[in-house]
Amino acid sequence: MTTDASQSSASDEQLVEKARQGDMGAFEELVARHRDKIYARAFSMMRNEDEAVDLSQEAWVKSWQRLNQFHGESSFGTWVTRIVINLCLDQLRKRKRQRTDSIEGMDEEAGGVERLMPAVTVNPTERLERGELRKKIDAALGKLSEEHRTVLVLHEFEEMEYKEIARTMDCSIGTVMSRLFYARRKMAALLADLKNEELR
Repeated sequence: MTTDASQSSASDEQLVEKARQGDMGAFEELVARHRDKIYARAFSMMRNEDEAVDLSQEAWVKSWQRLNQFHGESSFGTWVTRIVINLCLDQLRKRKRQRTDSIEGMDEEAGGVERLMPAVTVNPTERLERGELRKKIDAALGKLSEEHRTVLVLHEFEEMEYKEIARTMDCSIGTVMSRLFYARRKMAALLADLKNEELR
């Protein structure tokens, strides 16, 4: 990859402008800056490393194709994060449709949550002292249902408003608020359990 010094000191907006004119090096610099966050967001929603890699790759392809639709209302990182969130939600909906085809499949999924939660620190660049907390949060997130996990990720990590979450998840604001309430309560209980296990 040929990234010159001017590229690494350029702002995201300048790089987007260059990339729009076909400068692939500028786009590669944007990917390098934001890929950890995009992968982390995909992983926090999907709980599966392979799917997170695939969906974050797809998000980068889409962002390259749709670069002309980026008008700078939000930061470039936020814009790509929205793309990966929508891809994850599509995938979760698809998964849910397949699951409801078979009651046994649903039961197996409900009992198989543990298999889907490798305790990994999704961003290797995080400071080590935050690594342990991240692992705990990660493990607790893995035990939430898809709906509760998604609403928590969108509200707490992406700081999306109820209205925007409702539109993104295709449900009412009341449903968002109720899911968020239960998700927070469940997370608090799970994190307390993890702490108690350590004390034993």
